[in-house]
Parts: sequence; structure tokens; C-alpha cells
Amino acid sequence: MVKKIFFQSIFFNFFLIKEVFAAESGGMPQLNPEFWISQIFWLTLTFGILYVVLSKLILPKISGNLELRKSQIQENIEAAEKQRKNSESKLKEYDEIILKSKIKAKNIFKNARDKIIKDINVKKDALDKQIDEEVKKAEQEIDVLKKSAPEKINKIAIETSSELVKKLIGADVNNSSISAIVDDLSKRNGTKYYGN
Repeated sequence: MVKKIFFQSIFFNFFLIKEVFAAESGGMPQLNPEFWISQIFWLTLTFGILYVVLSKLILPKISGNLELRKSQIQENIEAAEKQRKNSESKLKEYDEIILKSKIKAKNIFKNARDKIIKDINVKKDALDKQIDEEVKKAEQEIDVLKKSAPEKINKIAIETSSELVKKLIGADVNNSSISAIVDDLSKRNGTKYYGN
């Protein structure tokens, strides 16, 4: 492939040189050496004017535009960096606010839980005290019943015995003698049943 391109370029150059000599002999003034000095003068003058126009008018504007774009790009980069730092600081503030909110919520929950536990303990103590009072009242009532029970039992025993004896013998019996017998029996058996 490279050889092919090389040979084609040699052939093209040969053909071009042949055409140049043919053009010179055909009367083309550009290729006539007599006109080369004037052509070099006009070439130099044209490129000199073009250089002056480019260096003094066009290139400064292009350079100014490039500098302006460069400064705008630099300003945009600085603004973006500033925005990035601002965003990072806002993100840190946001994280701190979230952390403080979590801590505050945790403290509120802890305080509410402590208050509820305290209220429960106060109500439990009040209920325990009330239950203790009720138990004491019940024990007092039991003691009163326990103390009055022998008398009631004796009374019931006297009444029942007198009715039984009356039914058995058919005559009224003296309640005082039955009462003495029941009192004597209750005194002997009282320690067994009531612990007196």
C-alpha cells in the first residue's frame, strides 16, 4: 500500500513538472522567470499587509475574546467551587440538625418514659397502700368476728339445746343451766378452735 502511494506521488510529481514546462512554453507569465521579482514583491507586499491586518486588527480581537472566555470560564469555575463549598457546608448543617433532632427526640422519649414509669410507680404505691388498708380492715373485721363468734355460737348453742331438750322431754328447761353447761364446754374447747 505504501509502495503504491509512493509510486503514485512520483508519477504525479513527474506529470506536474511536465505540465509546468508545457505551460511555460505555452506562454504562462507566472512561470516565466522574468516576472518572478515582481511576483515576489507583490507576494511579500500582500502577505505583509495580511500579516499587519491579522496581527493588529483580527488577532487582538480573537485574543481578547479568548481572554474574555478564559476569564469567564475561570469565574464560572470559581463560582462552581464556591457553590460546592456552600453546598457542603449546608449539608454539614443539615446533618447536624438531623443529629440534634435525633438526640432531642431520644431525650423527649426518655423523659416521657421516665415520667410514665414514675406515674405508674406512684399509682402502684397508692394502690398497694389502698390494698394494705383494705387488708387491715378485713383483718380487723375478721378479728371482731373471731372475738364475737364464741358468744354467738354459745347463744345459738343455748337456743338450739333448749329447743332440743324441750322436744325430747316435752317441758321447758331453765336457760341458765343450759347456758352454764354451754359456757363450760366452750371454755374447755375454745383453745382448740380459737386459739384463746
